Amino acid sequence: MGTGTHVPAGVPRVRPGVTPGSLAPLLRPASIAVIGASRQPGTIGHMIVANLVRGGFTGPVYPVNPRATSICSVPAFPTISDVPAAVDVAVISVPKQLVYGVAAEAIERGVPGLVVISAGFREVGGEGLERERQLTELVRSSGVRMIGPNCMGVLNADPAVSMNATFAPFLPPFGPMAFMSQSGAMGMSVLDYARELGIGLSQFVSVGNKPDVSGNDLLLAWEDDPAVRVILMYVENFGNPRRFLEIASRITKRKPIIVVKSGRSLAGARAASSHTGALAASDVAVDALLTQAGVLRAETVEELFDLAMGFAAQTAPRSRRVAIVTNAGGPGIIAADALEPVGLQIPEFAPETVERLRPLFPEEASIHNPLDMIASASPDNYRAALSTLLQDPQVDSAIALYVPIPPNSPAQVAEAMAAAALETPAKPVFAVVMGHQGLPQGRAELHEAGVPAYLFPESAARALAARVRHREWQERPLPEFETFPADRKTAKGIIEQARREGRSRLSESAALDLLACYGIPVARARLVRSADEAVAVATEAGFPVVLKVVAPSIIHKTEADGVQVDLRRPDDVREAWRRIHAGAERVAPGAAVEGAVVQPMLKGGRELIVGMKRDAGFGPLVMFGLGGVLVEVLRDVTFRIAPFGRIDAHDMIRDIQGVRLLDGVRGAPPVNQTAIEDVLLRVAQLALDFPEIEELDVNPLLATESGVVAVDGRALLIDD
Repeated sequence: MGTGTHVPAGVPRVRPGVTPGSLAPLLRPASIAVIGASRQPGTIGHMIVANLVRGGFTGPVYPVNPRATSICSVPAFPTISDVPAAVDVAVISVPKQLVYGVAAEAIERGVPGLVVISAGFREVGGEGLERERQLTELVRSSGVRMIGPNCMGVLNADPAVSMNATFAPFLPPFGPMAFMSQSGAMGMSVLDYARELGIGLSQFVSVGNKPDVSGNDLLLAWEDDPAVRVILMYVENFGNPRRFLEIASRITKRKPIIVVKSGRSLAGARAASSHTGALAASDVAVDALLTQAGVLRAETVEELFDLAMGFAAQTAPRSRRVAIVTNAGGPGIIAADALEPVGLQIPEFAPETVERLRPLFPEEASIHNPLDMIASASPDNYRAALSTLLQDPQVDSAIALYVPIPPNSPAQVAEAMAAAALETPAKPVFAVVMGHQGLPQGRAELHEAGVPAYLFPESAARALAARVRHREWQERPLPEFETFPADRKTAKGIIEQARREGRSRLSESAALDLLACYGIPVARARLVRSADEAVAVATEAGFPVVLKVVAPSIIHKTEADGVQVDLRRPDDVREAWRRIHAGAERVAPGAAVEGAVVQPMLKGGRELIVGMKRDAGFGPLVMFGLGGVLVEVLRDVTFRIAPFGRIDAHDMIRDIQGVRLLDGVRGAPPVNQTAIEDVLLRVAQLALDFPEIEELDVNPLLATESGVVAVDGRALLIDD
């Protein structure tokens, strides 16, 4: 490639009206140059030019190749500087060692947007890291925006643009979805899958290594784009998760974001010294991030499109109440089984609905929810049943299942479903046409009527649940962030004292004192260093008491008999002292035992855990769950990223599987959940005030009907 920077006389360097730093030239370009265009079929440089021409790109295409006069019957130019007009985007597909030079030439030429297809950068390590650093520095210093390197390109299916600047061989149908992929190979699969399902895409961007244009940038570009009503993302990592939280929380109040995030494995998570640290793997942080932002998470790309199709429905359901109608009992039962785990309800039909339905079907039919019309059901039966069900005040959406049975055709039944759905647009219908031969025959009619169509009941259930969750998120009040009075001076002194003593871990009593600085109720605890002192403190405090070992090398005290409870006499305390020392020696031979903590014995209530783990990218992750030994066995915990509001704290409590234990079971009174919310918010404030705290556990936090008390605490400081 040449490196000249001459521009033909009279040629503008940049198109008028282009805003520096904007993504508009990349997403809706008026002209494109392909640097590295090739006459050789099968090469990326040839495929991109061919796709732009074949796809009907509405602006001029300028192939750049010093050894060709034309490519795909389009005149070619030796260098970007020879192009006789302003260029919005330069698509670069040249060997990695040439990328910097041609990018510099394009920038000098005035091109505002680069799409670097070429690989061989950060993803290969070594020299590739430096190569990407230099390229990124060049781009950022010039104010030019760059997608890639190591990407498959950009696509805009809007007929006003018709740009396929990728090496995918087709342009998908135009529709309301925008898709960002961090993987080029995954992008190819996604485009193929979208075409097969008939899902329309407005824009597709493969971001590659994303040193410049990131997912957050695309969210901002799509936030107010009227052509984008649903945002889909395949993500391998979040470069700036807190910025994502800020942007996505705002966007999801208006339009849905659906994310597939790869890397759920716990492999690679470092060993942690607290329960919170052990449970706060990176994927837990991602779940917290997406939950707080109102983003829907899909497990697979298939589920991603299942959920996306659900937003083709005419409107969102007004409640979780769903009617099921089917011509076969088995699929109806499967649908019912799939709805309940995702939080949807299957109500009984109103008596007047049952009376209207009964004359329509033979005696063998089951006039309940699910409504089983039996195998003889005709297209007219489907239309009549759906029309009736959607008028029921107990029903706000419907899943209509059809197993193809002659003489009815899937297309006829689909037409009947679509007609019923159009009669009641305020209550969406999701269709399931089972069998690969059945669904394609009816999909077009259903989609045209705003009826998402699926092969299996489970897919429809997940998609309908996602639609409900998004509506509920949109109606949810915005979080209000509270600030509590706190004794920051004393808290700082506790941390500085540990530093002066060379400790990275606070003693239990110091950890409880730290919590008390933030208004968290704590159980009184006194450090003792001999059996006699333990007896004296216990006598003064009043029996019964608890004795807990204090030894820096023993993390989980119960494993070392380090927690002796319900001690009622001085002799009990002396025997407990002997046991905790014997247990410490058994678990950690030679470990330094600094003494023990004496606390009053508290009875009743539920043992909970509240914790915090600081993540390098996400910041403080606050955890809540069932405490004591249950946290190790059940791992029934939830996380949120600080700061968060009381509504998030409330959700944390309600999200654990064992929440019924907190509501009161078998005659036990419910615990004070407002007091638990306070502790979660105060721990979040503590974590934000003192970034030197790496991990924190309050376990157990004893919750009763009247309030909460922190019985045990541990805190780990970041190493200096």
